[in-house]
Amino acid sequence: MTWTIKILFMAIVISTSFSCEVKNAESLLGSPDYLAMSYGGYRYIDHNIEPTLDELKEDLKLLSAMDIKFLRTYKVHRPQASNLLKAISELKNDDPSFEMFVMLGAWISCKNPFTDKPDHTAESEDNEEEIATAVELANKYSDIVKVLAVGNEAMVKWAASYYVEPGVILKWVNHLQEMKKSGKLSKDLWITSSDNFASWGGGSDEYHVEDLENLIKAVDYISVHTYPMHDTHYNPDFWGVEEDETELSDIEKIDAAMLRAKEYSMAQYNEVYKYMKSRGVDKPIHIGETGWASFSNGHYGNDGSKATDELKQAIYYEHMREWTNKEGIACFYFEAFDEKWKDAKNQGGSENHFGLFKVNGEAKYVLWDLVDAGVFEGLSRGGNTITKTYGGSKEYLMSEVELPQVKEMETQD
Repeated sequence: MTWTIKILFMAIVISTSFSCEVKNAESLLGSPDYLAMSYGGYRYIDHNIEPTLDELKEDLKLLSAMDIKFLRTYKVHRPQASNLLKAISELKNDDPSFEMFVMLGAWISCKNPFTDKPDHTAESEDNEEEIATAVELANKYSDIVKVLAVGNEAMVKWAASYYVEPGVILKWVNHLQEMKKSGKLSKDLWITSSDNFASWGGGSDEYHVEDLENLIKAVDYISVHTYPMHDTHYNPDFWGVEEDETELSDIEKIDAAMLRAKEYSMAQYNEVYKYMKSRGVDKPIHIGETGWASFSNGHYGNDGSKATDELKQAIYYEHMREWTNKEGIACFYFEAFDEKWKDAKNQGGSENHFGLFKVNGEAKYVLWDLVDAGVFEGLSRGGNTITKTYGGSKEYLMSEVELPQVKEMETQD
């Protein structure tokens, strides 16, 4: 064999080895090359109308164009979860270069959830089926599913209609870890629970129980939720225009407030880190959810804390991407598309407006530069080409942006 042929042969072997490399959660989570996003494909007020396979593929192509390659979805008892995996698999078969991975969540709740008598001392009979379905899908689509999450905000006390105690989550995490040890699940599959920062020990002492400590030791990594937007109403110490900022321009005032919002999220993340370390544990912490609504007719809108508009949403998104990419933290930003069902009785409610896209495919301000760059050319949502909100008029957008209120000066007696 001549040296030329040997070199060509070695190049083919190396190329093949890279293309066949199996990517696992450890290598994907926190990599800026695999940006993460929370995804729900429901387009209608009626949550019973499931997204079709074609609609899911339409969304996946849009997300891929944004370099999003890791999605988080949950509630495996609904068809969307399995259909999403099927859609990804078919897109991969059509185009071997297409990449999309999934963090799959199993919904966990207490006994009698969403009734007037939830029993937080026991768990729902449905939990076992959720876990079994998650296992089935993880094995069927092992090339796509890289993380299983036991519960979504299932331990936080304000989820009064369904929360469970940490022991329930611990039970199922241990169950899945045992399945990995016995070969019934891939050893590379990472197991976690996706919950509010307080539930992971970053909040009050009521959460600091033995089962939580054991849960922190049992998961492969901690998945934290942080939402400063909500606390512009509930805990607004960081929000508003400071006394020494009154002479700034309006945009400088907004920038200063949004920088504090970023720092607020960072502080919550760090509180979880400190609690974890105090328990003698050192493992990765990633962000399972964070986001900022673009509209609210309630607590967070112009009749409330004046936090929600497309400008502030865009600033928060950029802040979080910059921080997490720099630190090697995965950030499953909430969320890709608006979903009308989340607050079906109040279409102006903030829960319906966390998407970076509107339901009809209009790209909010955070994505305007990508529209200009042509990354969505030839793509659509619901048959609509991707255009900018506000007709692309920054002046029109800014006419609806309001300043946070000037904070009251503290007086001393």
